[in-house]
Amino acid sequence: MNHFTPRRRRTALVAAAGIAASALVLASCSGSPAATETPDEPVSLRMTVWTADETQLAQFQEIADAYVAENPELVSDITFETLPFADYTTSLTTQLAGGNAPDLGWIMESYAPEFVQSGALADISQTLKDAEGYEYDDLLDSSLELWQKDDGLYAYPFSNSPFAIFVNTTQIAAAGQPNPADLAASGDWTYENARDISAATAAVSGKQGLVARDFDFKVWENLSTIWNGWDAEPWPADGASCTFTEPEMVEAMTWIHDAIFVDGAMPGPGVTADFFAGDAAMTITQISRASALDGSFEWDVLPLPAGPEGQQNVIGQAGIGVFANAKNPTVAADFLAYFTQPDNAEKLAAFFPPPRESLLNADVLAVANPKLSAEQLQAVVVDGIQGAVTKPTHVNFAKVQDAVRAQLDAMWTADADVEAVLDKTCSTIAPLLKG
Repeated sequence: MNHFTPRRRRTALVAAAGIAASALVLASCSGSPAATETPDEPVSLRMTVWTADETQLAQFQEIADAYVAENPELVSDITFETLPFADYTTSLTTQLAGGNAPDLGWIMESYAPEFVQSGALADISQTLKDAEGYEYDDLLDSSLELWQKDDGLYAYPFSNSPFAIFVNTTQIAAAGQPNPADLAASGDWTYENARDISAATAAVSGKQGLVARDFDFKVWENLSTIWNGWDAEPWPADGASCTFTEPEMVEAMTWIHDAIFVDGAMPGPGVTADFFAGDAAMTITQISRASALDGSFEWDVLPLPAGPEGQQNVIGQAGIGVFANAKNPTVAADFLAYFTQPDNAEKLAAFFPPPRESLLNADVLAVANPKLSAEQLQAVVVDGIQGAVTKPTHVNFAKVQDAVRAQLDAMWTADADVEAVLDKTCSTIAPLLKG
């Protein structure tokens, strides 16, 4: 079946956009919408990704090959180009600025506002809505929010991976500490209790307590998995002002500082501890990391604990966008509709929790996550996506991220004045937040 309908051949998908990239910053150029027609001959499509997992890439290629077979007059081949995760956004924006734009690409949630606001992405909403059998209304509104502007949708959020806490129940039991699952069942699963259990367990095991994975005193935005329990945020939704100095954030960051330097519940700077190698009692990370469990210890996985202002689900999200200055954006959008239609979204759910409400159930997810029970999948994945927030994002995130990291370096000493550090952080980033 040809998914490239005549109606979409006449639809103006793309605004002509010039893209200037300096480091990770995108700036749009003005331009009127330009209609694109059916290509005169089959074209090649290229999608950038940051995964090098051969199983995932094979699945992508299988879906792509099926699209090519169904649409030989449109597409000759589709390739997936892996860019290293650490340099992904830099590499991608370099391609965009250098006239070598991929047709489609993955986009990290932190940079979503930059890409959406810059004009770098084509509006794919009508293409998805028009695709036969797409069931656009099945997409969760909360999952789409980050990728929308006005009435348009500028990327499909293919991955919605909740953050959770994995616990080493072998270490915790050996330290005579309460089972976190019991606390969760009784409504007492809080950051206070998680801290106390982690500190006590580390004291007995000689290992580490609670590890915020991938934080490493650099990726500060990962601490949002903790401070959301205090109802804290680095800036409000409009991104125009700094709120690191608000009481909620000061209290949350003081809690984190003291958990490291006073309580011994979290590892300090320079300490490497891999929960999945048995080096820690607990870790905050995304549910997709369950594949690293090797059976060397007993474990459990629980939703994020509650802070003083209650429990808040947090997800890491990634989108697939069609680039406006690519050679074949209309065909690329049609392929994206095929790539993410219900049947293929179910296949992708083997690796990436989907934004489709119909697929967010333990039966579907269990096929992809055999190490997790139906109860764990329901509590951590299905319930964890509902009403979740993403990590901090900003239209000027690249510059803000670096500036915050540099200022927070002063906090990671035992005698740091947390409030003073946060005050200086706000003074530094305030001009960047305003653009």
